[in-house]
Amino acid sequence: MPIFSSMNLCKFLIVSTCSLWMFVLIPPVSVSGAENGPLRIIVFGAHPDDCEIRVGGTAAKWAQIGHKVKFVSTTNGDVGHAAMAGGPLAQRRTREVEEAAKVLGIETQVLDNHDGELMPTLENRKEIVRLIRQWKADIVITNRPNDYHPDHRYTSILVQDAAYMVTVPYLCPDVPYLEKNPVFLYWPDRFQKSNPFQANIVVGIDDVMDLKFKAIDCIESQFYELGCAGVDPNKWIGKDEAKRAAFLRERFKFNVWDAWRPLLEEFYGKDASPGIRNAEAFELCEYGRQPSKEEWKRLFPFFPDSPK
Repeated sequence: MPIFSSMNLCKFLIVSTCSLWMFVLIPPVSVSGAENGPLRIIVFGAHPDDCEIRVGGTAAKWAQIGHKVKFVSTTNGDVGHAAMAGGPLAQRRTREVEEAAKVLGIETQVLDNHDGELMPTLENRKEIVRLIRQWKADIVITNRPNDYHPDHRYTSILVQDAAYMVTVPYLCPDVPYLEKNPVFLYWPDRFQKSNPFQANIVVGIDDVMDLKFKAIDCIESQFYELGCAGVDPNKWIGKDEAKRAAFLRERFKFNVWDAWRPLLEEFYGKDASPGIRNAEAFELCEYGRQPSKEEWKRLFPFFPDSPK
């Protein structure tokens, strides 16, 4: 028996050593984002509605000119309602954002993590790294870590922690690593501590406002049934389309902030910028690639002098 055990141990050591040398000697495969082809943008929100509200307009504009956009919800939203929960709600919310994605002309994915229970674990970080790599992202967008909701905070932390790591060859070597770090961006919020939102780029969305509201309209459970706040069904918004449209436009305002006006003038010009009423703005994350002004115009090809 000792001889047999020793032989098994030798075989194990040989196989393990060979596997280790294969890991070291076979270099991971790399992949690059768009240079001349379509841009590839991936957006991470904590729940199935966050991306649609925050980036729906700019996503529609990218999609309309042939660029590729994907929304990812890091939780399935399975407790985001006052009258239902669990698997049925998660499935319903997935269907809602799938319909919204059709409206916007983009792709969408809902990860199967419980709503309210997202944690910044190594396993979740690797999942975000893989998703960014698989999409071959040029741009990655999420919320800032300054937020009242733990799922929002940890989504931001996970995406921040994936920045740079998406370029490290032997991290998650099962997925080709990116040759260039993407540009990482945050969408706006009103939180002031420890630092307020500061826009680096602003996109006018007046021309796609109807499309954005049509996408939001698909998310019935959160808006017309009021999500977690809809304890009293008598307060839900009924099926009347006119009442629903009025409700959405009263609840959601995408007006240009005063602080964004100088950027609008910089990118759209003095003549065009005053007429822009609705916009989506983004703040540059320091952990990703830092674009020049010319690269901003290539990544956001909506300005008068953007490369066409």
